[in-house]
Amino acid sequence: MKYSITTFLFLVLLFSISIAQRKSEEKNFGIDFSGFVKTDLMFDSRQTVSAREGHLLLFPTPEVLDAKGEDINAKANLNMLSIQTRLKGSITAPDAFGAKINGVIEGAFFGHSNGDVNGFRLRHAFVKLTWDKCNLLIGQYWNPMFITEVFPGTISFNTGVPFQPFSRNPQIKFTRVLNDVHVGLTAFTQRDFTSTGPNGASSIYLRNSAIPTVDLNIKYVNKNFVAGVGGNFKSLLPKTSTLAIAGVDSGKSFKSDERINSIAFMGFLKVVSDLFTFKAEGIYGGNMTDLLMLGGYAVKSLDVNTGIEEYTSIKTLSAWTEFIYGSKFQVGLFAGYTKNLGADDNIAGSVYSRGSNIESIIRVSPRAQYSAGKTRFACEVEFTSAMYGVADVKGKVENSEAVSNLRLLVAAFLFF
Repeated sequence: MKYSITTFLFLVLLFSISIAQRKSEEKNFGIDFSGFVKTDLMFDSRQTVSAREGHLLLFPTPEVLDAKGEDINAKANLNMLSIQTRLKGSITAPDAFGAKINGVIEGAFFGHSNGDVNGFRLRHAFVKLTWDKCNLLIGQYWNPMFITEVFPGTISFNTGVPFQPFSRNPQIKFTRVLNDVHVGLTAFTQRDFTSTGPNGASSIYLRNSAIPTVDLNIKYVNKNFVAGVGGNFKSLLPKTSTLAIAGVDSGKSFKSDERINSIAFMGFLKVVSDLFTFKAEGIYGGNMTDLLMLGGYAVKSLDVNTGIEEYTSIKTLSAWTEFIYGSKFQVGLFAGYTKNLGADDNIAGSVYSRGSNIESIIRVSPRAQYSAGKTRFACEVEFTSAMYGVADVKGKVENSEAVSNLRLLVAAFLFF
């Protein structure tokens, strides 16, 4: 029944688009239909921490030894999927409020969870008002720490994760354009990419804080050069109430207003010269689980008489670079490194984090692709090595050992 409803809604969408396209021919306003079909064939040398049946790969799983001392996770994996296939509608509308109006609605068949693979999932949906020297975007779009001019061009859908911030968020973004300088201020919430906490991954911790994440981004953009910096502030409320575990009020509830506040900073660069492109980016910050990166937060103290907890942010340092050469036939090389820096305070309770037993991760992935008309074939070799160990009292990982995965990826595209 679920897939019948999805198919019906998809057919309704296609019918609506066809009507809108006919209207756009008459009024020069409407929707243009575009997207691509993509199929990936992937082979991994071991089990991985990933999503959507291995399609979104983060890093290799740790060693798990059986009774004979053999690594259970040292088992190869093969899969073929077409769930990146994408449908995009670019919308134009009459001017309003003295601004040019356009918008986007875009979805893919990536699903909302592992149990919903092949399900149609909203990616972007926004309206944009553009004036001479500023614009306003309202809707769901890339997180402002995902720089659309400077992101990895990997064949793998992970797009450089967990070295590169990756998230789409409901947001209000105002951008002031001063010649080639763009200053963006964004307030956003969470939907598909969420923080983790006492009740698992959820947007409830940000919603209960009643404060959106706020980001400031400044960048210089021209045809051959992009450079900029950015930073954001995030406040989560992990619990609205607690239970006392000792004292005269043991077992009674208490209201909690304890937050975990965190900041993150980034710098980025892109240089284009003829057929050669160079990109680089560095990120430092705390509690970046919602960006598909390492880190998170942990309990640093507990009042047993009320059950109220205080929290400390687990920080991460990450950097990546990429070299690209060519046009019709193109080769590229991505390299990334990320490190768990731990927390400033001692950890005294639960840890809500990604990769809390990982000291660092490194990845190197060369690729090649050939395009002819609307068709593209590509291949990529992705080597990822994670240093697994034991976290100390501040969440820093010690006595680590490398566990590595080699992914071979072949992909076919048809753009329309």
